[in-house]
Amino acid sequence: MKKLGKVKILAIASLSAVVLVASIAVAQSVKTDRGSGQGPRREWQGEGAKRGFHGGGALNRLNLTDDQKAKMKQIRESFAERNKPLLEQLRTKRQELRQASEGGTFNEALATQKLTEMAGLQAKLMGERFKLHQEIHFVLTAEHKT
Repeated sequence: MKKLGKVKILAIASLSAVVLVASIAVAQSVKTDRGSGQGPRREWQGEGAKRGFHGGGALNRLNLTDDQKAKMKQIRESFAERNKPLLEQLRTKRQELRQASEGGTFNEALATQKLTEMAGLQAKLMGERFKLHQEIHFVLTAEHKT
């Protein structure tokens, strides 16, 4: 009975990791056309902190001061530098996960292990992105926030 509990926990953890990874992969690959009538949408550029804060984003429409723009740039660069090792770890785990199915055989135990490791790293990255948004929000004036 005790072994069955461990199997269930492992199955739930594996499924949760797969769902998390799949949802992030889908979210990163989906392109939307919102039809805002503001002309063609510019693509996001860069990776990690660079995405979403330029190239037609909401912050560009706020008429920020030069000082605010400089602070935003510094915040993004700091985020990118701070999270470079984390992003590299995730990239490595993805490569290791792909190796789980090389040679025509699927190593379920290795895949489960890598997905579980990736889930923890992705949770850390989500926390860091939340901090990034909070730092950016702090730079905005009350008028900008409305």
